[in-house]
Amino acid sequence: MATLGAIADDLTGATDLAITLTSAGFRTTVVLGADADGERHTLDAANGADAVVVALKSRTMPVDEAVAVSLDALAWLRRAGCERFYVKYCSTFDSTPEGNIGPVSEAVLEALDEEVTVIAPAFPANGRTVYRGHLFVGDEPLDESPMRHHPLTPMTDSNLLRLLEPQVSRGADDTALVPWPVVSQGADAVRDAIGAAREAGARFVVVDALRDADLRTLAAATDDLRLLTGGSALAQGLCGPRSDERSEFTLPGGPRVVLSGSASRATQGQVRHALSSGSGLRIRAAALREDFEAVVSSAVTEARASEAAPFVVYATASPEDVVDTADAPVIERALAEIAERLIAAGTRALLVAGGETSGAVVRRLGVGSLTLGPEVDPGVAWMLGHRDGEDIHLMLKSGNFGAEDLFVRAWEEGA
Repeated sequence: MATLGAIADDLTGATDLAITLTSAGFRTTVVLGADADGERHTLDAANGADAVVVALKSRTMPVDEAVAVSLDALAWLRRAGCERFYVKYCSTFDSTPEGNIGPVSEAVLEALDEEVTVIAPAFPANGRTVYRGHLFVGDEPLDESPMRHHPLTPMTDSNLLRLLEPQVSRGADDTALVPWPVVSQGADAVRDAIGAAREAGARFVVVDALRDADLRTLAAATDDLRLLTGGSALAQGLCGPRSDERSEFTLPGGPRVVLSGSASRATQGQVRHALSSGSGLRIRAAALREDFEAVVSSAVTEARASEAAPFVVYATASPEDVVDTADAPVIERALAEIAERLIAAGTRALLVAGGETSGAVVRRLGVGSLTLGPEVDPGVAWMLGHRDGEDIHLMLKSGNFGAEDLFVRAWEEGA
């Protein structure tokens, strides 16, 4: 029976965390929150797992809804036998001034009747570091990175304490910082600093991290906390009961199709690189509104007929593309429809870029749970999606993750 339960605010974040937990020695299963059919589905998925990650689509929900679905997920995990918990959010702390990171973390903390937790979004392997409470993306403060212009969660401050203050009940009195000079002194120093912050009334303690070693120090310092919150990289310091166990498989033949709904700079670069060696089709929201069926049918036909590898169906290709938030739902619906038709026609492997797009695709396909396959880049791996007794090979990539050549290399390394 699973002992660690995690709540992720989107699907690619859930798979990212599953990769790290598996490497840390946890046999890990990902279940889709919207499809976790109450008691039966959650308990079935948890059978034989050491950790269960519930993948929600709560990052951009209204706050009340995000809190409600997160508490539902917590209840499922507790019924599945989990005793320790993890709220997973993006390493770029994607949120608005209202939430949802603060309200969800607070609600889970209170539901568990715990006093304090940590805020740890750092992911050094992907260039996300925290120093003096400020979150950096590579060499840029968060608010000077491309995340400043994110269409749904524009990040206009790099200071995690200031970002949290309007999201939690007691504002600045609820937050504290453990700076890197303390982290560098080791786990005992960090544990003492968190204890001092708790005694002073803080419930959410931001902890600096510049290196993976800092996150391992933090994990050791918080082994007595029932709730952790952060990006996936914090989980590398947890100690599971097994060695790294992943499903071994070879990608099936057939078209190598990428479905990309992400507008991130990293994904735009991956699209351009893939197009330079493969082929593709750009779908536009205006054309979908005018004739949805024609656009979808054309994309499916071209993808199935393409002999180039990969074939990329994409929504944005360059930083100059204008992103209208009203376009996102129709693009997600179209990419999910394309995925469903490709699978119905016999395709058994898809690479999907973008958290919202990934969620839309797996829900349309009726995937109930995912098991981990080979990791290709930090936070990016092939997975086996299980539905009605058959498996589909899926790579579900966060928009900001992966090297520029990922869309090409993913198929080569999975072959």
